Amino acid sequence: MSRPWNRTALTFLFTAVAFLPLQAQTVRPETADSTAYRGTATKINALVHTKLQVKFDYTKKYLIGKEWLTLKPYAYATDSLTLDAKGMDIRSVALVEGGTLRQLKYSYDQEQLRIQLGKSFAPGQNYVVFIDYTAKPDELKTKGSAAITDAKGLYFINPDSAVKGKPVQIWTQGETESSSAWFPTIDKPNQKTTAEISITAPARYVTLSNGKLASQVKNADGTRTDTWKMDLPHSPYLFMMAVGNFRIYKDKWKEKEVNYYLEPAYAPYARQIFGNTPEMIGYFSKLLGVDYPWNKYSQIVVRDYVSGAMENTTATLHGDFVQRTPREMLDEHFSQAESTIAHELFHQWFGDYVTAESWSNLTVNESFANYSEVLWAEHKYGKDAADEHNYEDMQQYLGSEKDVLKNLVRFHYSDKEEVFDAVSYQKGGRILHMLRSYLGDAVFFKGLNIYLKQNAFRNGEAHQLRLALEEASGQDLNWFFNQWYFQAGHPQVQISYNWDASSKSQKVTLKQIQQGQVFTLPLDIDLYSGGSKKRFSIIANQREQTFSFDAPAKPELVNVDARKITLWQKEDQKGLAEFAVQYARAPLYTDRLEAITAAGKEQQTAEGRQLLIRALDDKYHALRLLALDSINFENAALLNAALPKVRSMALGDPSNIVKAKALELLGARKDAADLPLFRKSLESQSYAVQAAGLMGLAMQNDQEALDAAKKLEKDHKKQLTSAIIQVYAKSGGTAEVPFVVSGFSTMGAQDQVSTIPAFLAMAMRTDDMATVRQIIDTAKQLGLKYKQYGIHNYVTKLMGQLKQAMQGKTEAVQYIDKTIQELQ
Repeated sequence: MSRPWNRTALTFLFTAVAFLPLQAQTVRPETADSTAYRGTATKINALVHTKLQVKFDYTKKYLIGKEWLTLKPYAYATDSLTLDAKGMDIRSVALVEGGTLRQLKYSYDQEQLRIQLGKSFAPGQNYVVFIDYTAKPDELKTKGSAAITDAKGLYFINPDSAVKGKPVQIWTQGETESSSAWFPTIDKPNQKTTAEISITAPARYVTLSNGKLASQVKNADGTRTDTWKMDLPHSPYLFMMAVGNFRIYKDKWKEKEVNYYLEPAYAPYARQIFGNTPEMIGYFSKLLGVDYPWNKYSQIVVRDYVSGAMENTTATLHGDFVQRTPREMLDEHFSQAESTIAHELFHQWFGDYVTAESWSNLTVNESFANYSEVLWAEHKYGKDAADEHNYEDMQQYLGSEKDVLKNLVRFHYSDKEEVFDAVSYQKGGRILHMLRSYLGDAVFFKGLNIYLKQNAFRNGEAHQLRLALEEASGQDLNWFFNQWYFQAGHPQVQISYNWDASSKSQKVTLKQIQQGQVFTLPLDIDLYSGGSKKRFSIIANQREQTFSFDAPAKPELVNVDARKITLWQKEDQKGLAEFAVQYARAPLYTDRLEAITAAGKEQQTAEGRQLLIRALDDKYHALRLLALDSINFENAALLNAALPKVRSMALGDPSNIVKAKALELLGARKDAADLPLFRKSLESQSYAVQAAGLMGLAMQNDQEALDAAKKLEKDHKKQLTSAIIQVYAKSGGTAEVPFVVSGFSTMGAQDQVSTIPAFLAMAMRTDDMATVRQIIDTAKQLGLKYKQYGIHNYVTKLMGQLKQAMQGKTEAVQYIDKTIQELQ
């Protein structure tokens, strides 16, 4: 499953990432209903083969299915079988005996189908059960999670074509245990089965499922039956189907099919969207020493998806955020759609080829997929890009206070959906980064190769990963796994320095102030003196520890954790002079980021201003962006020094996002000298640059901005849509309301949240109460949809402001009052 807060995901979008306060953290067992032990599901019967024949009732949103399920008792003889089957109509259950069906007794409670087999079968003895059923997913009462917002397994999108312009689609989502909402199975990750799925659907549509398309048969009623065969075993939650009007772009890796399924409007851009996939497959295959293990790899994009993406075996399903035009992609960074594409592909090894044996061990699926994003960034875009991604994910975990209390391998939780969090994803990925650094690349990837080969087409857990890495390294790694995998929290460290002139030594004191365990931390410390750098490797494993290093002169910089790989919170007692040296001489992204951040806090000083201005020329776009973000334009000295460079960046920086930020800063100055620059930016192909230029105009000339916005309506996306709405909210009238309402509906969640104030302001531009209600209802639904992130409180506050502005319009005020009650 795509990271729950993939760059498209909501916690990342709506929550400001910040360090926890550097104070002792209280690590305790998780509370709520988390006392029950959540182990691996016991295997009474084992799945062997699943054969399905399915067709659809689009009107009722039903799946009509027939199933032939081959099983065998696992360890002991049994005369019964229990299957997961959610919310179905069961018409018939029978044992297949030769060419006949013997009806079986069963009971069914809408959750589990309990079958009496009529005789006992010995361990390893195959038998086949036939089930005739109807799945009714829209009638299920289900609950999702932060990663997967719904759990009904099978989804009918616009089945009656009621929404003009929206495609008619059917697709499935199996993780965690939702495949049993569309076919009876033993819906546990430690089950593996081969499969054959025959899908009957209108002949005008394309289908996709796991494995190979074995046959297509046209039927007399205008339908077609496509049969997909999966000859290698995989877990039930990885089963998938999709049906709809898709265009297929055919690519390949070696001799294996690599196909991309997109809506017709986006099909011309398939290569730009997914074209790195064959290179990714080759890179990951070489890195792991295991060639891509399946017969094909397809990626399909669907509407209204309930998560970011899903790594169904051989057939990843993506949400429609990955469908973009070339213009949209001009403003993008690796951490958007491309990181998700890498993440889901890596799951084909870690998750599909070897599957977590229980949700408690989700880390062997999701932590690896999360870390693959860093691996791909490093390979394709260089170390700065990889380090940026790694750093952002570390902050994502550190910024979630509740996650400090959770073990990575988690045998106690109240609901399995809870493990799809910043611990299983972001923290786990950073732990792998530390492990790779500690062992070295050759040994680390050799260990992954051993793990994959030893557990191929089976299941794995953290202990098996440890044993594989121990085999590769010849080292005991219990200490590492005990503190990072089987205990909660992370180090919180105060770092202080003292150069002793009498002994010519540099002392570094590390004090771990977190409650609970003391962490063992292998660290590199670099001492910079004169024109040289000397590295020392230490192991910190005490509550407070002082290390001493030979230093004939006071070092200009002492850089603790020189490789910047440790997952910790640190309070580093360095001054700005040391940070200036760190920026100039320490090579890594995080070194420079820390220095720029320190300079931003001390920009009233000459040293701070000098460092920030220097950072405007950083080789990496994200650090140039950080430098721009750090500048306070009320600081006259900094403004005068930086202004020529900022104008140069607004005109010609290689990154559109940096260019847009420079324009945004200039716009806030309201200097008429910048108007030609804003007008010029409206000619850009970048939506972000156009948006920043439009807002710059709006700061100085309402009518010119309004005229420009009208011209930009013909092709707008994302930031530009938001900018046009803001211009109309400030200067528009009734005529602009329809654009605002329709434009807002096309925006992504993050852009909608940032644009809500302007969107709600448009309610004051119309006397049509139906339109007022539509605007208010749209904002309300956004608040309710993302209530868990506190967006409902933000919307409520804005509703209160709108109420004050609309005093005298009784009907509108009453409707706002009702809406506020519903939000709270």
